[in-house]
Amino acid sequence: MSDHYFSGRPGSDDRRREVRFTAWGQELEMVTADGVFAKDGLDKATGVLLRHLEPPPSGSTVLDLGCGWGPIACAVAVASPESTVWAVDVNERALELTRENAERLGVAVHAVSPGDVPDDVRFDALWSNPPIRIGKAALHALLEQWLPRLAPDGRAHLVVGRNLGADSLQRWLDDQGHPTTRVASERGFRVLEVERG
Repeated sequence: MSDHYFSGRPGSDDRRREVRFTAWGQELEMVTADGVFAKDGLDKATGVLLRHLEPPPSGSTVLDLGCGWGPIACAVAVASPESTVWAVDVNERALELTRENAERLGVAVHAVSPGDVPDDVRFDALWSNPPIRIGKAALHALLEQWLPRLAPDGRAHLVVGRNLGADSLQRWLDDQGHPTTRVASERGFRVLEVERG
């Protein structure tokens, strides 16, 4: 049976590779590996998200939900070093890579399993290229778990492919009481801004 990027413990060989990408004018050199999402480098959707958003203001508390090998979390930590950055994933290899990448870049990122984020932490920003392939019900449950943890004025930004249900997800979020606006479109991807509601 093949691994999914949302497997808790990938069984594939832990073959590492170096990747580079640019975010907000900084070239970042990081490491990825088999058994995690976008093992070959920055995926198109995450690239769209980073191009269309500005770094969070200094001192923000930021969550990268479904962090993979950490491109969002680490880019935010580099661009906004006074912020507190949390990176959450169920994949243990992904968390290990995120920790390693943060260390390589000399930044602080709390890369932890979902249950290890203290209950009292509230987020000014939640950024995610969400794991659409876990299925609609599981994705909805994931968002219902984390969106209420936004600070009162906090915002979530999600990047979702149009052909993977971005528009129906936007309608569902609105129906759940989370006002949602499409703030960008590029290459078949939508960037959605979601309020706590």
